[in-house]
Amino acid sequence: MPIYAGQIITEGQLNRMQPRAYLAEATGPLIATTTYQLIPGCTLTVPTTVPGATWSATGVFDCNVTTAHLTNLMVGRLTVNGSSQSGLAVHAMDTLDRDTVAMLWSGTLAAAGNHVFNMEGVINGAGGTGSFFAYSRLAVTITEPV
Repeated sequence: MPIYAGQIITEGQLNRMQPRAYLAEATGPLIATTTYQLIPGCTLTVPTTVPGATWSATGVFDCNVTTAHLTNLMVGRLTVNGSSQSGLAVHAMDTLDRDTVAMLWSGTLAAAGNHVFNMEGVINGAGGTGSFFAYSRLAVTITEPV
């Protein structure tokens, strides 16, 4: 919504004009399995006051391969309000190594209220083991319409 010359601007409008940043850090390791699981500590509950808020998120996955596998992958994803977002952070498990893998996401929140952002990890097939470690991070920025 535009602001017009001479318009009286409310405190709420001014507050919504500022993007709000949120950060979650892993609080412990996730030993990955073949089922998506939450990375401990990488959950954010973010409030919005009006419908139509836009969001952008950056997920950094601290991947540690402990048993190599030639074809399996460590995969990280983002869910928003329980729905998986497109775009996956992918790490090959063909070498015993530790890497940080990142992914970017964005979207619009249709309703006002609290919204839950979660980072989850998985190994895409049986064989090979690995963990998502303590340097995993989730950053979300919310911008609300005026």
